[in-house]
Amino acid sequence: MDQVLQQFLGYAKATWRRRWWGVAVAWLVCIVGWTWVMTIPDRYQASARVYVDTQSLLKPLLSGLTVAPNVDQQITMMTRQLVSRPTLEKVARMTDLDVKAKTPEQTEQLLNDLASKISIADAGRENLYTISYQHADGELAKKVVQSLLTIFVETSLGKTRQDISSSQRFIEEQLQQYQQKLTDAENALTEFKRRHLGMMPGQGGDYYAKLAETAALLRQAQLDQQEAVNRRNQLKRQLADEEPELSAAAAAAPTHSELDARIQALQKQLDALRLQYTDLHPDIQSTKRLIERLEAQKKAELAERRADPAGARIQNPVYQQLTIAIAEADATVSSLGARVGEYQRRYNELRNASNMIPQVEQEYTQLMRDYDVYKQNYDALLKRRESVTMSGEVEAKTDTVDFRVIDPPFVPSQPSFPNRPLLLSLVTLGGIGAGIAVAFLLSQLRRTVTDRRVLRELTGLPLLGAVSRVDTPESVRRRRKGLLTYLAAVGSLLAAYGGMMVLQLVMSRAG
Repeated sequence: MDQVLQQFLGYAKATWRRRWWGVAVAWLVCIVGWTWVMTIPDRYQASARVYVDTQSLLKPLLSGLTVAPNVDQQITMMTRQLVSRPTLEKVARMTDLDVKAKTPEQTEQLLNDLASKISIADAGRENLYTISYQHADGELAKKVVQSLLTIFVETSLGKTRQDISSSQRFIEEQLQQYQQKLTDAENALTEFKRRHLGMMPGQGGDYYAKLAETAALLRQAQLDQQEAVNRRNQLKRQLADEEPELSAAAAAAPTHSELDARIQALQKQLDALRLQYTDLHPDIQSTKRLIERLEAQKKAELAERRADPAGARIQNPVYQQLTIAIAEADATVSSLGARVGEYQRRYNELRNASNMIPQVEQEYTQLMRDYDVYKQNYDALLKRRESVTMSGEVEAKTDTVDFRVIDPPFVPSQPSFPNRPLLLSLVTLGGIGAGIAVAFLLSQLRRTVTDRRVLRELTGLPLLGAVSRVDTPESVRRRRKGLLTYLAAVGSLLAAYGGMMVLQLVMSRAG
């Protein structure tokens, strides 16, 4: 510790010997620095505070009906756009600063100077912003801030309307496209249903169930047809054993009442069939033919009885009944044959079409999927269009964002830059520090022996003794005079600093 202290004292003594160089450097640095500080042009800062109110009464009332823009993000983007090049060019035109720029280089320098001196900061509260600008001309600074404030408000209002207008155009274009797609899908679906009528999924039940049902009906019709054929053959065999005619004595002929009863029964059967089928149906045709035969038989019997009333030969009633039964059996066989043919045709059609069912269902599912997607998107776009339209009405007729100028553009009487008292103090301290540093460097460049320890360290030889210096009264007076002169030089430096501070105070009050 003693060694470090001794070394420090040695450096101090060496620096003290070069003190006049230090005073000269300090004076030089202070004079240059004070001159520079006093010649710095004053700059006035104009500022304004604006509050952005985003809490509108319509916002909760129209929730879900209109599009609510992200106002906070929009305001943040606007504050960044205020220092963009287009905005700076607009400010230069509004304040006539662009008149001073004659060349592209001067214009670029002007815009860069504006960007560096414009400040937009949060004022410490939510949605409260401070816009400020520094310039040597206070009125010009005020105009710049006023221009920025105007652009800030206009940009915020116009941007929202521009976004809504762009959204409306985009949605209208999408609606037209989806309307055309939806129309094409509907036409394709209609044409598909027309071409595959009866084969659509869910149309009249399961197609394979229809096939099984038709097959069952075909088997039953074939069975009924076979039974009718067997019955007809049996009746024909019975008819072969009967005589067509009998004598009047051998058998009694059927009366007219029996023929009338048969005709009436067949007439009732014909009426019942007409309730189910048309006149072209085989059952109706056979029944009508049978009625015509009975009518003809009735007329023939009447004619025979009129010609031979004594008891000529008459037709065998059993033979007649068998003939009628065979005719009915033939009609039934014909009807069942037509039914079997119809069921067979249906079965063949269903059997051939069953191979196309998976492909039809796949195509139908794909068409319905596309149609549902188009319709869903079209309905969603319709809702969005109404929402955007209402948002545009709200934006045009109400203020969703309220801009309130808390403090209008204001320029204080005192310049905001430079802070001359602070700069003068820093220059003075810097000059004193520079003087000490120069004195120390000179002492290290041209080193002198100040005590026995330094001599012993420099030579590395043992020190045998030292010769003391005896000051005479004349040397003491010279040393005292030099010290007083040095103190006067340092004091005058401090006095000059004080004078500069007083001068600055007087100038600031006068300004």
